[in-house]
Amino acid sequence: MKQLLKPSTRLLWWLVGLAGFAVLLGLLQSLGRGPTARLDDVFWALLCVIGVLAALDGFWLWRLPSPRVQRHLPGSLALGRWSEVRIEIQHDWLRSVPLSLFDHGPEGPGNHFEMENLPQEMLMRKQRKAQLSYRLRPTSRGHFTFERIEIQLRSPLRLWLSRRYLPALNSARVYPDFARLHNGQLLAVDNWLSQIGVRQRQRRGLGLEFNQLREFREGDSLRQIDWKATARQRIPIAREYQDERDQQIVFLLDCGRRMRSQDGELTHFDHALNACLLLGYVALRQGDAVGVSTFAAEQNRHLSPVKGAAQLNLLLNHVFDLETTQQPADYSGAIRHLLARQKRRALVVLVTNLRDEDDEELLSAAKQLSRHHRVLVASLREEILDQQRDSPVQTWQQALDYCGTVDFLNARAGLHERLSAHGIPVLDVRPGELGPQLVTRYLGWKKAGTL
Repeated sequence: MKQLLKPSTRLLWWLVGLAGFAVLLGLLQSLGRGPTARLDDVFWALLCVIGVLAALDGFWLWRLPSPRVQRHLPGSLALGRWSEVRIEIQHDWLRSVPLSLFDHGPEGPGNHFEMENLPQEMLMRKQRKAQLSYRLRPTSRGHFTFERIEIQLRSPLRLWLSRRYLPALNSARVYPDFARLHNGQLLAVDNWLSQIGVRQRQRRGLGLEFNQLREFREGDSLRQIDWKATARQRIPIAREYQDERDQQIVFLLDCGRRMRSQDGELTHFDHALNACLLLGYVALRQGDAVGVSTFAAEQNRHLSPVKGAAQLNLLLNHVFDLETTQQPADYSGAIRHLLARQKRRALVVLVTNLRDEDDEELLSAAKQLSRHHRVLVASLREEILDQQRDSPVQTWQQALDYCGTVDFLNARAGLHERLSAHGIPVLDVRPGELGPQLVTRYLGWKKAGTL
């Protein structure tokens, strides 16, 4: 435990008053006026009294044992969401002591958390426990360790302050803001998808995988009738199908420098993570397998596609601490590594931010990947580009900005058209719209049986 003892404002004012008295006494002595001898005795008496009181007061505070603190912090936090943190304080003091508390965040560069209701002051009653709480909001993902809590104690005469750093070790993981999928309020995934803007056309009984036999109902197609079962039962019997299961989806996620762009509070990379997790959740509910592979990261990661609800937790723990780098996107290398690891045909969703300079490299790599897998390229578009294109032009500088934006968007659209001409579909979306767009495209392909 580290302790720092410093004088309080009250003690400093007392010393300032003594210093003023000493100056006044010196002026009187120089002028030869007043009872200087008597005042001199008063000054030294005051100085001794203050010195003794300050020494006793400081010694008592220095010997005062530190309280015991315990932080109750959720083990997992959602990026950008406020959470409550509780701190319990226990002590064995025989008198009440004023206390001020501040909780330190994780050590290291950067401020990864916002805090409310700190610092807090309270009067610690003798031999009683105390509890306080504050709110915490993470602003970046990853694994963080909280190591210490700072307290400040006052001496009985309030002449000294003791600042102490008490060990309180806690760790927490900050995940993408995906907690709403686990809050127990989702009655059905279709209802929730419709709330966020996903639209799916229902086509009863026209999937690809046989589900069951049932009585023929109004609205069924004649092609669904099972004539052998109809002859046995002597009533019309129809085959019912469901969407084909056991598909595989692999997210090929760009962690390079272009994904560091920021729209609002989240970077493009955070938007991409949220969208991949959303589509992964929907695909797992549909009975498909989901995996992820990263490129342009400090250490590229790969999680093979697996079915089952437990895969979502594996996916979250696999990507929650991913960070973008300054490296450029190496599409050819990323696709080579993916082809070496993913042998079975899958839907590969490449999430990146395309530029016109990616033309030759990306087109060649995507064509190679499309020979073995179904490919969907999701290209994130900065919102500032749409705002700049739609803003009125009144000055010369605004005209230059508008022309530059339109030229950039046209070059980008040209790359998308060339990819589409080679049978590689492209989603050109703003970051906040990526999740619903990916889910809509996936469900549409799944219904059509083209995955």
